[in-house]
Amino acid sequence: MVLFYCSNALGEDKPVVIYAGKDKFENEVLLNYYQEQDVWVHVDKLSSPHIYIRMPEGMNWEKMPEKLLLDAGQIVKAGSIQGNKQAVTIIYTPASNILKRGDFAIGAVSFLSDRKVKRFRIEERVNAIVNRLNKTKVERQVDHEAEKIAYESAQQRLKREIANKQKNADLLLARQRKADAETRSYEKLFTGQSGKADDQWEEDQWEASRKEGDFDPEEDFM
Repeated sequence: MVLFYCSNALGEDKPVVIYAGKDKFENEVLLNYYQEQDVWVHVDKLSSPHIYIRMPEGMNWEKMPEKLLLDAGQIVKAGSIQGNKQAVTIIYTPASNILKRGDFAIGAVSFLSDRKVKRFRIEERVNAIVNRLNKTKVERQVDHEAEKIAYESAQQRLKREIANKQKNADLLLARQRKADAETRSYEKLFTGQSGKADDQWEEDQWEASRKEGDFDPEEDFM
């Protein structure tokens, strides 16, 4: 079973899902089924729930709003037997940075890169936050494999849509550039022909207006 919470830290119209395994065994399963925008949160150096923040599209995990981090931090603190009544350090990292090897004990994890792990301090439990989040808690049986397939299919569809939009934009730009080049070529050709005709007209006018015997500087002097 998976526990789902709904955080309104970003506003009532921008709910953010926070989820966790109901027990340590479900937590082990969740390690294999996170999504790329998920951020893992835990109490540092103490036993606590493993929870995940499903960040909205476009959010950078390193610039996550403090209120959202605090919501997640209060959940893991409240779920820690030792950490519930004392000040704790909360650690968080992209779920993709979690390392789990076969020889690790249940609930034990490490990190692929320590540089991608951040920490913040929570001095005390804030019941108002914990109670607000607990009111949104829903326990649900999840078909992880089916959800993974649906998510990956949606991601592939989105990537194709983005690629098609870019392809169409590139094609439109290429056509516009070709049209502009053809316009410039036509204008250049027209301007060249017009200039030659104007020169000939001026020469004809000069010849017509010149009296017989008038000096022409371009004629050979005898």
